[in-house]
Order: sequence, then structure tokens, then C-alpha cells
Amino acid sequence: MDERTALRLLAADLPGAGDDAAIVDDLVVTTDMLHEATDFPAGTTRYTAGWRAVGASLSDVAAMGATATCAVAVYAAPELDEAELGDFVQGARDVCEAVSAEYVGGDLDTHHEFTAVSTAIGRTDDPVLRSGATPGDLLCVTGELGRSAAAVRLFDAGEVERANDLFRFTPRVDAGVELRDTATAMMDSSDGLARSVHQLAEASDCGFELDWDALPVHDAVETVATDDTDHRDLAAYFGEDFELVFTISEDELDAARAEIDVPLTVVGRATTGSEVVADGEAVPDRGYTHGGD
Repeated sequence: MDERTALRLLAADLPGAGDDAAIVDDLVVTTDMLHEATDFPAGTTRYTAGWRAVGASLSDVAAMGATATCAVAVYAAPELDEAELGDFVQGARDVCEAVSAEYVGGDLDTHHEFTAVSTAIGRTDDPVLRSGATPGDLLCVTGELGRSAAAVRLFDAGEVERANDLFRFTPRVDAGVELRDTATAMMDSSDGLARSVHQLAEASDCGFELDWDALPVHDAVETVATDDTDHRDLAAYFGEDFELVFTISEDELDAARAEIDVPLTVVGRATTGSEVVADGEAVPDRGYTHGGD
């Protein structure tokens, strides 16, 4: 089984696990596991790994419209090197500080492969779910897409300093909180824009029409893409960008933009039916998946 098949198998017994985080009273709780072989290309510093591992969980908190309160992480490596461990913890602390949360510790272990497991906790009494989109709502994204895809290409090319910089994203916690009262459905783009839109469509029982030309693409993608098709693939399908993908009433868009410090880009609209299309063509349900497609 791949990851999505496994999640569907578990869904019947875990009905509260369908969004980016679980909701327990007014708390949101989420956890993520990242491995060296699949998540940390050669050249990723331990500082970047700590930032990225904890940031991934904080992004899930953001996707629920919750304030972030704290995070913990498990650090496992073939050996516990003092400098590497210290760098990892500093990265974890710094990404928490970036969203006004606190890194409060975790666990240590030895393992044949460097692995990080992070858990973040947030708080909200009005979470934003994936299931609230209705036909006519605008489909929007925060920030820019393709950042992580470009970073992986740069790691492969040996440009590790620039790649590490791109890998250290800022979780959109502040934007998520500001969108809490106006977004009708929301999730993060860790699986890629295309797959995220399919997941919103499934949860909200609607379709979407995307505008490929409207996608806000990070400048770094221009430097690594081989052609127009590759450019779109890196922006729409690669994933791991940790931006927010959300729907909102057209009447609320200007007010939302006025409240949020990061760019909001309209990339489509919710439609009747269940299809996800762009330029009249079906958009494949393709993106990042742990364990393969």
C-alpha cells in the first residue's frame, strides 16, 4: 500500500483523522515523520532538518486556522553527535520562534537512518476543515509554489547553501489565524497543489477549475526547470511547499488580503460536480506521497 491507500483503510476507525490535524476540545494535534532517504537530500544540514521537521507539523496547525503553542521532536541517528544534535535543536527552536510557539523538547534514539518525528500543538475554538468549500468559492494559495522542488534540484547540483535556505520555509500560522473567519475550507500544500485540490474536492463534495497561468511560482523554479512542462510539474505536483490552499467567498477576498502579510493568489474556483480541471483538461491526482505513488 502507498500512504493514501493506508489512510483510507484507517479512515473508518479514525474519523477524526481526515484533516491536517486532529481536534481534541480546543486543541489541534498533529505529527510527522521525516527520513534521510526520502526527505533530507545530501547536503541538508541538521539545522535545516530541525527547522523543516518541526515546521512541517506547525504547517498542519496553520492549516486548521489555529495558533501554534508548542512542538516536540524525536531525533534518531546512527550516532548522537553533539554538534549535529545541537544544530537540529536550534533549527527546531528557531522555526517555533518564527511563529510565536515554543520548542519544549522531545526524545533521542539511535537508528540506522537519520529520522525525525515531530509533533505540534495549537489552539482554536473554530477550526477550518477541508470540507466547507461550495461551488462559486475562489480557490487561493499563500506565498509561492515550487520552493522545495527547486531546493531538491539545487541539492542535486551541489548548491547546498541556496538549497538549505529554500528548505527553511516559514509555516503560515499567522495567515491561517487571519483566515480562520473567512476561509471556507483549508489545508496545506505539503502533497502538492494538484493533490491538495483533489483532497479538498473529495472532502467538500465539489469540483474545481484551476488556472495554470495564475500559479504563483517561486523564482528559483525558473533557474532549475528544463522546459514549460517541467516548470508546471515542479510548481503544481512536486509538493512539500507548506503553503496554505484554501477556498473563500469572492466577497471576502479583499478583506483577507488586507489582513495578511503574505501574498494571496487566486488560482481557481470551486465548481459543481467532482472533477478537477484546468484549461478544459482533467488535472491528475498526482503529488508527493510517502512510500511511492
